[in-house]
Order: sequence, then structure tokens, then C-alpha cells
Amino acid sequence: MIKKHTFSFKNAISGIHWVIKTQSNFKIHLILSLFAIIGGFLLEISSEEFLIILTLIGIGLAIETLNTAIEEAIDAIHKDWSEEIKLAKDVSAAAMFIFAFSALLIACIIFIPKILVLVGFV
Repeated sequence: MIKKHTFSFKNAISGIHWVIKTQSNFKIHLILSLFAIIGGFLLEISSEEFLIILTLIGIGLAIETLNTAIEEAIDAIHKDWSEEIKLAKDVSAAAMFIFAFSALLIACIIFIPKILVLVGFV
């Protein structure tokens, strides 16, 4: 049983390594996540706000990984262009876009008031 879980864990780590190595959007998400974490420390956001930011980061990275997996699976199954394949890829990308936009709004709600205080507007 433990051997099976170890194998699954190794596969997951391999997948993370591949995504980081090959996917520029994932790298962008990692960089923006790092900025959010650093910004959180510098702006002294609350523990609850940090939990929200960390949750958003985790979900965003997971959705980007799933989006990549869907695109790679489709490409492996069918190399030719079709409207159905385009639609599947577009909808998969839309899921990430919807989440990213929502996460941006939440981050603005958390960070902008603190930035305004820091620069003396409030």
C-alpha cells in the first residue's frame, strides 16, 4: 500500500517538474504568487488574509495544471484541428481565466487598502 502511494507521489512530483520546466504560464503564476506572498509580508496582511491568498495560489496553480493536462491529453489523442477540440481547449483555458480574474479581484480587495495607507492616501 505504501509502495503504491510512493509511486503516485513520485508521479505527481514528476508532473510538477514537467509543468515548471515546460509551461511559461505556470512560471508566470509562480512569479506572481511569490510577489503576492512577499507583498503580504511587506504590507503585514492578517493571518486570515494570508490564508485566503495561499488558498488562491494553490487553487490557481492546480487549475493551470489541469488546463495543461487537458490540452496535452487532447493533443495526444487527436493532432488535427477541429471545432470540438478548439472548444474543449478554449473552455479549459476559460476556467483558468475566470479563476484568475476572481483571484485578482480578491487580491485587490486585500492589498489596495493597505497600499493606500502605505502611500498616505488614507
